[in-house]
Amino acid sequence: MMLLSAAFLALKLSLLGTYAAMVVRTDNHEHPSPSTTTTGSDRYINLHIVNQELAPDGFKRSTVLAGESPSGGSFPGPLITGTKGDRFIINVTDQLTDPTMDRSTSIHWHGLFQKTTNYADGVAFVSQCPIVTNHSFVYDFRVPDQAGTFCSFVDDSFHLFEGTTLIYRYGDGLRGPLIIYDPQDPHKDLYDVDDESTVITIADWFHQTSLQLLAAKRAPDADATLINGKGRFVGGPDVPLTVIQVDQGKRYRFRLISMSFDAFHGFSIDNHNLTIIEVDGINTNPLTVTFIELYPAQRYSFVLDASQKVDNYRIRALASSGVGLQNFTGGINSGILRYTGAPDEEPTSSALSSSEIIAFHEANLHPAPSENPGAPGLPYPGGADIVLNLNLGFNAGNVTFSINDTSFVPPSVPVLLQILSGAQDAHDLLPKGGVITLERNKVVEVNLIGGNAPGGPHPFHLHGHAFDVIKTFDSPDYNFVNPIRRDVTPVAQGGLTVFRFVTDNPGPWFLHCHIDLHLALGLAVVFAEDTRDTKVDDPVPLGWKELCPIYDSLTPDQLR
Repeated sequence: MMLLSAAFLALKLSLLGTYAAMVVRTDNHEHPSPSTTTTGSDRYINLHIVNQELAPDGFKRSTVLAGESPSGGSFPGPLITGTKGDRFIINVTDQLTDPTMDRSTSIHWHGLFQKTTNYADGVAFVSQCPIVTNHSFVYDFRVPDQAGTFCSFVDDSFHLFEGTTLIYRYGDGLRGPLIIYDPQDPHKDLYDVDDESTVITIADWFHQTSLQLLAAKRAPDADATLINGKGRFVGGPDVPLTVIQVDQGKRYRFRLISMSFDAFHGFSIDNHNLTIIEVDGINTNPLTVTFIELYPAQRYSFVLDASQKVDNYRIRALASSGVGLQNFTGGINSGILRYTGAPDEEPTSSALSSSEIIAFHEANLHPAPSENPGAPGLPYPGGADIVLNLNLGFNAGNVTFSINDTSFVPPSVPVLLQILSGAQDAHDLLPKGGVITLERNKVVEVNLIGGNAPGGPHPFHLHGHAFDVIKTFDSPDYNFVNPIRRDVTPVAQGGLTVFRFVTDNPGPWFLHCHIDLHLALGLAVVFAEDTRDTKVDDPVPLGWKELCPIYDSLTPDQLR
């Protein structure tokens, strides 16, 4: 059976022909002309997506990894770095071969706005068709006005079979850090060290593949928590834990990234305070805490003063869920902060007592003055051009999540392709009920209403934007003066989270729960901004228009 009907294939081919003349060719790549002149370097990167057996917690299984050579990948994926103003030209080659797993892919560069390059956002069937085995695609984009801590390899790969489902790859290993440095960082006087050694990734890990977890349609129990790709599972071998080395007397900027599939984590380092200075790529006023509540896809920079005695200290990442993962027995949920000169042994340090904890509340985070803090619109609830009430729901009968009674089902034609081909209004865009059109340069207030959606808090991520969280999930109060600005924020079951943003970035942008099973079961919607100007503002490269015909020509057996 073919992946799509002949009618659908004919529709896509006809749509693709409507915009081929929009592309400008330069150097040895095919990409749109930059919309503005931007200083910075060009960074050429080759990434090969491969299957590889891996045992990060001592249990060997097949994984999906990214690497800079076709011979193998790394876990987490190779660190990609750049400087504010740089252009990235990233050639992604799909070399997946494992027939027990999905073999198409797309890469989302998590947290980057992709202004004028919506096609490079990497969401299958929203901004592109997936890349298939033995084919490549070049993601070509600039980062003119962002710096901070981001993620790459966050695969949002929808997959169309006889029914429509979503395949997610966090649980299979396709994830890695992306850091954009700012030479004018307003916090640079607060730390001495900020390099590849100060990146910390946190992830839950499963001994089953993503396809197996999806088939179960229930909240999965993680087998392990991984810190920088290493961890232990209950009853498993004492494999080495991640060791992060520090020198006494130095101050370190650590970049903490959640690459979690399902769980959120309580992160702390014994005997050390953590001073938060950045959240999701936004500089913040320094806030000192003893632990950070880290939800899937969130990122934090914190400064650690290595002022304690020379010793080993436990790094803790307590998982919110997972069989046996509610403690630190045998080194689970753990890593090691090791001062230079300390013995090569595991820590004996103790966690903080309740009286020593400096509480963490999202409402206490505020943007730094350099970020021009303050929510757009008027300073009262509803003081925006557009107010969207998004009610989260769950249908236990067919095991689906929904937003305003619509469970998101990926369309057969990418939303961007639909827009470029002339569809402009919500009633013309697929999936029906899954796309909300928004006019340009409007202040939008989004009320995320937790409703009866179980398995929360639900961390919601908006592509293409950072937003001002005027009411956080952990506070009853509204803040219009200096609310935290970020791109992932949670909403609890039965709770309310409210954020605002300005529609200044034409194109279709995904808003979704970042618990991957919930996304797979429909907890998402597309915001289509300024559909009338998307064709002008977001030209696409020639390689992009080849993705859909190649994908549509394959059968399900060829894709899995």
